[in-house]
Amino acid sequence: MTAVTRTTSVQTVTERTGARTEEAAGVISGARERIDALDDRIIGLVQERMAVSAVIQDARIESGGRRVNLSREMEVLAHYSDALGKPGTALAMTLLELCRGRI
Repeated sequence: MTAVTRTTSVQTVTERTGARTEEAAGVISGARERIDALDDRIIGLVQERMAVSAVIQDARIESGGRRVNLSREMEVLAHYSDALGKPGTALAMTLLELCRGRI
């Protein structure tokens, strides 16, 4: 590999990862692949949670209840807050919003 090709290669790798060495760029690239795989799993789990929540809401509504159970939502918020702190509360709120379904 020529010095120009190597410099161009390192610049491309560092631009993509923000790393200053090829070794660090390799670590970052591998970790990003793991994060992408985790994100795919998280999205799948959120979609599964939405489906289960829809079943619960349908059963509640068919029995004459309300679509949303606020005391249960407070339990979920507390669970996420206890586990993840203030950002956990925001995450739980987003999950609850996604899982409430459409009116």
